[in-house]
Amino acid sequence: DVKLVESGGGSVQAGGSLRLACVGTGHSYCEWEMSWYRQAPGKEREFVSKLRDDGTTLNVESVKGRFIVSQEKFKNTVYLQMNNLKPEDTATYFCFHRCGPYNYWGQGTQVTVST
Repeated sequence: DVKLVESGGGSVQAGGSLRLACVGTGHSYCEWEMSWYRQAPGKEREFVSKLRDDGTTLNVESVKGRFIVSQEKFKNTVYLQMNNLKPEDTATYFCFHRCGPYNYWGQGTQVTVST
């Protein structure tokens, strides 16, 4: 069974940086294309960033120029380097992987940015 585990969350002051990691384990019939989502208290979960198979990245407008997504060569680990963090980045960050009709989510890692 596919399992995703995130790590690297924490509390930082505005302007600081954090690096999140997500490791996928188990057997997926699909390429390990993984995305990052986040959910702030009282808000819906939103897409943040992904690294496409062709090497290009897709980011939500609010994180462009600040967040960088990357993946290890074995492609079962994806990172999210978050720079110049803002209080509005405070959320639980989730890793997501889709394979056919199956959606897999990690348990999430909390990121808190204070002023």
